[in-house]
Amino acid sequence: MNKFPMTKVGAEALRRELDDLKQVQRPRVIDAISTAREHGDLKENAEYHAAREEQSFIEGRIADYEARLSNAQIIDITQIPNSGKIIFGVTVTLFDVNEDKEVRYQIVGEHEADVKQNKLSIVSPIARALIGKELDDEVTIQTPGGSRVYEVISIDHI
Repeated sequence: MNKFPMTKVGAEALRRELDDLKQVQRPRVIDAISTAREHGDLKENAEYHAAREEQSFIEGRIADYEARLSNAQIIDITQIPNSGKIIFGVTVTLFDVNEDKEVRYQIVGEHEADVKQNKLSIVSPIARALIGKELDDEVTIQTPGGSRVYEVISIDHI
């Protein structure tokens, strides 16, 4: 089975979510099912059906998170010597030539990506174009909005 890269921080966050699902959410929904059963006829018991649906959703998330963690290759970027090149896990500051502004992204695994937090998936067009580039390199990236030109300002192993 193929391993997928994940940052150490991303793996820790996923473990915390998994722990919450197992230790808090699962027992809560089991109690709700038990309480709903006490109300009698299960065919017309909306509380029971809602709790069972929530239980199914929680169990699905638990299975998904466990699979992600078991297939993860956890990479601690702070333990990798800075080679001066953009690699998985680094935080890179770029100068967006098109908009005349700085942008900062961290290159992370697919399941960790969150554009609102400036975390780009390793398989995104921008991240793929940046991998292997060095300080002061200029990169032209084809995006859905058109061609964008970036200059690499800094590469941080944080």
